[in-house]
Amino acid sequence: MDYETILYQLDEGVLTITLNRPDVLNAFNRKMTDEIQGALKKAERDPEVRCIVFTGAGRAFSSGEDLKARQADGVVGFGSTLRDRYNPIVLKMRNIEKPVIGAINGVAAGAGCSVALACDLRIISDKASFIEVFVRIGLVPDSGSSFFLPRLVGMARALEIAFTGDSVSAEEAYRIGLANRLVPAEELESATRELALRLAKGPTKAIGLAKRTINRALSMDLEQLLEYEVFAQEAAGASEDFKEGLAAFLEKRTPNYTGK
Repeated sequence: MDYETILYQLDEGVLTITLNRPDVLNAFNRKMTDEIQGALKKAERDPEVRCIVFTGAGRAFSSGEDLKARQADGVVGFGSTLRDRYNPIVLKMRNIEKPVIGAINGVAAGAGCSVALACDLRIISDKASFIEVFVRIGLVPDSGSSFFLPRLVGMARALEIAFTGDSVSAEEAYRIGLANRLVPAEELESATRELALRLAKGPTKAIGLAKRTINRALSMDLEQLLEYEVFAQEAAGASEDFKEGLAAFLEKRTPNYTGK
Protein backbone atom coordinates (compact mmCIF):
# COMPACT_ATOMS: atom_id res chain seq x y z
CA MET A 1 0.00 0.00 0.00
CA ASP A 2 1.19 3.50 -0.85
CA TYR A 3 1.01 6.09 1.92
CA GLU A 4 0.94 9.87 1.51
CA THR A 5 1.52 11.08 5.07
CA ILE A 6 3.51 8.28 6.73
CA LEU A 7 6.37 5.95 5.88
CA TYR A 8 5.90 2.21 6.51
CA GLN A 9 9.21 0.36 6.64
CA LEU A 10 9.60 -3.26 7.78
CA ASP A 11 13.09 -4.66 8.29
CA GLU A 12 14.21 -7.67 10.38
CA GLY A 13 10.93 -7.82 12.23
CA VAL A 14 10.95 -4.11 13.12
CA LEU A 15 8.23 -1.95 11.57
CA THR A 16 9.02 1.76 11.60
CA ILE A 17 6.06 4.09 11.12
CA THR A 18 7.36 7.58 10.40
CA LEU A 19 5.00 10.54 10.61
CA ASN A 20 5.88 12.29 7.37
CA ARG A 21 4.51 15.82 7.09
CA PRO A 22 7.69 17.63 8.16
CA ASP A 23 6.64 20.94 6.58
CA VAL A 24 3.90 21.25 9.24
CA LEU A 25 5.86 19.53 12.05
CA ASN A 26 4.03 16.26 11.31
CA ALA A 27 0.67 17.70 12.35
CA PHE A 28 -2.18 15.21 12.09
CA ASN A 29 -4.78 15.72 9.38
CA ARG A 30 -7.56 13.27 8.55
CA LYS A 31 -5.44 11.53 5.92
CA MET A 32 -2.63 10.89 8.38
CA THR A 33 -4.83 9.52 11.16
CA ASP A 34 -6.60 7.28 8.62
CA GLU A 35 -3.24 6.00 7.37
CA ILE A 36 -1.94 5.36 10.89
CA GLN A 37 -5.07 3.38 11.71
CA GLY A 38 -4.61 1.32 8.55
CA ALA A 39 -0.91 0.78 9.22
CA LEU A 40 -1.58 -0.49 12.75
CA LYS A 41 -4.28 -2.88 11.55
CA LYS A 42 -1.88 -4.22 8.91
CA ALA A 43 0.91 -4.57 11.47
CA GLU A 44 -1.34 -6.45 13.88
CA ARG A 45 -2.16 -9.05 11.23
CA ASP A 46 1.38 -9.44 9.88
CA PRO A 47 3.38 -12.13 11.73
CA GLU A 48 6.57 -10.66 10.27
CA VAL A 49 6.04 -7.55 12.40
CA ARG A 50 7.55 -8.31 15.82
CA CYS A 51 8.12 -4.75 17.08
CA ILE A 52 6.74 -1.32 16.07
CA VAL A 53 8.60 1.99 16.20
CA PHE A 54 6.88 5.39 15.89
CA THR A 55 8.99 8.41 14.97
CA GLY A 56 8.74 11.68 13.07
CA ALA A 57 10.39 13.04 9.94
CA GLY A 58 12.36 16.25 10.25
CA ARG A 59 12.72 18.18 13.49
CA ALA A 60 9.44 17.24 15.21
CA PHE A 61 7.70 14.10 16.38
CA SER A 62 4.27 15.69 15.94
CA SER A 63 2.79 19.09 16.74
CA GLY A 64 -0.68 17.57 17.19
CA GLU A 65 -3.89 18.25 15.30
CA ASP A 66 -3.50 20.35 12.13
CA LEU A 67 -5.77 23.22 13.18
CA LYS A 68 -5.44 25.02 9.85
CA ALA A 69 -6.57 21.93 7.95
CA ARG A 70 -9.37 21.49 10.46
CA GLN A 71 -10.63 25.01 9.88
CA ALA A 72 -10.31 24.64 6.12
CA ASP A 73 -12.42 21.47 6.28
CA GLY A 74 -15.09 23.31 8.27
CA VAL A 75 -15.01 20.78 11.12
CA VAL A 76 -17.15 21.81 14.10
CA GLY A 77 -16.91 20.07 17.48
CA PHE A 78 -14.42 17.52 18.70
CA GLY A 79 -16.50 14.44 19.52
CA SER A 80 -16.37 12.77 16.13
CA THR A 81 -12.73 13.77 15.63
CA LEU A 82 -11.69 11.98 18.80
CA ARG A 83 -13.99 8.97 18.46
CA ASP A 84 -13.27 8.33 14.78
CA ARG A 85 -9.66 9.45 14.33
CA TYR A 86 -7.61 9.47 17.54
CA ASN A 87 -9.20 7.07 20.01
CA PRO A 88 -8.89 4.09 17.63
CA ILE A 89 -5.16 4.80 17.22
CA VAL A 90 -4.52 4.94 20.96
CA LEU A 91 -6.60 1.83 21.66
CA LYS A 92 -4.83 -0.14 18.92
CA MET A 93 -1.41 0.93 20.17
CA ARG A 94 -2.27 -0.29 23.68
CA ASN A 95 -4.09 -3.48 22.63
CA ILE A 96 -1.76 -4.70 19.88
CA GLU A 97 0.21 -7.56 21.44
CA LYS A 98 3.54 -6.40 20.07
CA PRO A 99 5.93 -3.90 21.69
CA VAL A 100 5.54 -0.30 20.54
CA ILE A 101 8.51 2.05 20.92
CA GLY A 102 8.29 5.80 20.51
CA ALA A 103 11.51 7.29 19.09
CA ILE A 104 10.76 10.89 20.03
CA ASN A 105 13.02 13.01 17.86
CA GLY A 106 11.60 16.48 18.58
CA VAL A 107 8.56 18.24 19.95
CA ALA A 108 5.55 16.08 20.82
CA ALA A 109 2.64 18.44 21.41
CA GLY A 110 -1.10 18.01 21.86
CA ALA A 111 -2.29 14.81 20.24
CA GLY A 112 1.34 14.21 19.25
CA CYS A 113 2.19 14.10 22.96
CA SER A 114 -0.73 11.72 23.55
CA VAL A 115 0.48 9.32 20.85
CA ALA A 116 3.99 9.44 22.31
CA LEU A 117 2.63 8.61 25.77
CA ALA A 118 0.56 5.73 24.36
CA CYS A 119 3.73 3.95 23.23
CA ASP A 120 4.91 1.15 25.51
CA LEU A 121 8.43 2.59 25.73
CA ARG A 122 9.94 5.95 24.80
CA ILE A 123 13.51 6.67 23.73
CA ILE A 124 13.95 10.41 23.37
CA SER A 125 16.45 12.67 21.71
CA ASP A 126 18.01 15.49 23.71
CA LYS A 127 16.11 17.74 21.29
CA ALA A 128 12.74 16.27 22.24
CA SER A 129 10.09 18.00 24.33
CA PHE A 130 6.57 17.22 25.50
CA ILE A 131 3.80 19.82 25.61
CA GLU A 132 0.20 19.27 26.72
CA VAL A 133 -0.60 22.32 24.64
CA PHE A 134 -4.39 22.01 24.88
CA VAL A 135 -4.83 24.56 27.68
CA ARG A 136 -3.13 27.24 25.56
CA ILE A 137 -6.23 27.33 23.35
CA GLY A 138 -8.78 26.58 26.02
CA LEU A 139 -9.02 22.81 25.57
CA VAL A 140 -8.36 19.77 27.79
CA PRO A 141 -5.88 16.92 27.26
CA ASP A 142 -7.33 14.18 25.06
CA SER A 143 -6.38 11.11 23.02
CA GLY A 144 -5.39 9.29 26.19
CA SER A 145 -3.17 11.94 27.81
CA SER A 146 -5.43 12.16 30.86
CA PHE A 147 -4.96 8.41 31.35
CA PHE A 148 -1.26 7.99 30.67
CA LEU A 149 0.21 11.19 32.10
CA PRO A 150 -0.67 10.70 35.81
CA ARG A 151 0.32 7.04 35.60
CA LEU A 152 3.75 7.99 34.31
CA VAL A 153 4.57 11.06 36.42
CA GLY A 154 2.06 11.10 39.29
CA MET A 155 -1.07 13.14 39.85
CA ALA A 156 0.42 16.44 41.01
CA ARG A 157 2.98 16.67 38.22
CA ALA A 158 0.38 15.64 35.62
CA LEU A 159 -1.98 18.38 36.79
CA GLU A 160 0.82 20.96 36.65
CA ILE A 161 1.74 19.94 33.09
CA ALA A 162 -1.93 20.00 32.00
CA PHE A 163 -2.81 23.28 33.77
CA THR A 164 0.19 25.29 32.56
CA GLY A 165 0.80 23.92 29.09
CA ASP A 166 4.50 24.48 29.72
CA SER A 167 7.05 22.61 27.63
CA VAL A 168 8.77 19.69 29.35
CA SER A 169 12.37 19.45 28.16
CA ALA A 170 14.04 16.18 27.26
CA GLU A 171 16.11 16.20 30.46
CA GLU A 172 13.07 16.91 32.64
CA ALA A 173 10.97 14.32 30.78
CA TYR A 174 13.58 11.67 31.50
CA ARG A 175 13.94 12.75 35.13
CA ILE A 176 10.19 12.54 35.90
CA GLY A 177 9.57 9.27 34.06
CA LEU A 178 8.11 10.31 30.72
CA ALA A 179 11.00 8.60 28.93
CA ASN A 180 12.81 5.29 29.37
CA ARG A 181 16.03 6.52 27.79
CA LEU A 182 17.52 9.86 26.82
CA VAL A 183 20.18 9.91 24.10
CA PRO A 184 21.96 12.51 21.95
CA ALA A 185 20.00 13.33 18.81
CA GLU A 186 22.58 11.71 16.57
CA GLU A 187 22.26 8.43 18.49
CA LEU A 188 18.44 8.21 18.57
CA GLU A 189 18.10 6.03 15.47
CA SER A 190 20.82 3.57 16.46
CA ALA A 191 19.69 3.32 20.10
CA THR A 192 16.10 2.73 19.03
CA ARG A 193 17.16 0.18 16.46
CA GLU A 194 19.19 -1.75 19.01
CA LEU A 195 16.28 -2.05 21.44
CA ALA A 196 13.72 -2.74 18.70
CA LEU A 197 15.81 -5.58 17.25
CA ARG A 198 16.27 -7.06 20.71
CA LEU A 199 12.50 -7.09 21.26
CA ALA A 200 11.77 -8.30 17.72
CA LYS A 201 14.01 -11.31 18.32
CA GLY A 202 12.39 -12.05 21.65
CA PRO A 203 9.42 -14.29 22.53
CA THR A 204 6.70 -12.18 20.93
CA LYS A 205 3.89 -14.24 22.41
CA ALA A 206 5.16 -13.75 25.96
CA ILE A 207 5.84 -10.05 25.41
CA GLY A 208 2.31 -9.57 24.07
CA LEU A 209 0.78 -11.42 26.99
CA ALA A 210 2.89 -9.41 29.46
CA LYS A 211 1.65 -6.19 27.83
CA ARG A 212 -1.94 -7.37 28.06
CA THR A 213 -1.56 -8.40 31.70
CA ILE A 214 0.13 -5.18 32.81
CA ASN A 215 -2.57 -3.16 31.01
CA ARG A 216 -5.20 -5.15 32.92
CA ALA A 217 -3.34 -4.54 36.17
CA LEU A 218 -4.26 -0.85 35.96
CA SER A 219 -7.92 -1.67 36.57
CA MET A 220 -7.82 -4.90 38.65
CA ASP A 221 -7.38 -5.65 42.32
CA LEU A 222 -4.68 -8.09 43.41
CA GLU A 223 -6.94 -11.13 43.59
CA GLN A 224 -8.28 -10.53 40.07
CA LEU A 225 -4.80 -9.93 38.71
CA LEU A 226 -3.36 -13.07 40.26
CA GLU A 227 -6.04 -15.09 38.50
CA TYR A 228 -5.39 -13.28 35.22
CA GLU A 229 -1.68 -14.08 35.55
CA VAL A 230 -2.66 -17.76 35.72
CA PHE A 231 -4.47 -17.41 32.40
CA ALA A 232 -1.59 -15.51 30.79
CA GLN A 233 1.03 -17.97 32.02
CA GLU A 234 -0.98 -20.94 30.76
CA ALA A 235 -1.17 -19.28 27.34
CA ALA A 236 2.55 -18.48 27.33
CA GLY A 237 3.40 -22.01 28.45
CA ALA A 238 1.53 -23.44 25.46
CA SER A 239 3.51 -21.34 22.96
CA GLU A 240 6.25 -22.54 20.62
CA ASP A 241 8.45 -19.79 22.00
CA PHE A 242 8.31 -21.32 25.49
CA LYS A 243 9.28 -24.72 24.11
CA GLU A 244 12.20 -23.14 22.28
CA GLY A 245 13.23 -21.04 25.28
CA LEU A 246 13.20 -24.05 27.59
CA ALA A 247 15.12 -26.20 25.11
CA ALA A 248 17.71 -23.45 24.61
CA PHE A 249 18.11 -23.07 28.38
CA LEU A 250 18.66 -26.79 28.89
CA GLU A 251 21.00 -27.00 25.90
CA LYS A 252 22.88 -23.84 26.97
CA ARG A 253 22.41 -22.08 23.64
CA THR A 254 20.82 -18.85 22.40
CA PRO A 255 17.08 -19.33 21.70
CA ASN A 256 15.67 -18.77 18.23
CA TYR A 257 12.21 -17.41 18.88
CA THR A 258 9.61 -17.33 16.10
CA GLY A 259 6.89 -15.35 17.84
CA LYS A 260 4.45 -18.28 17.87
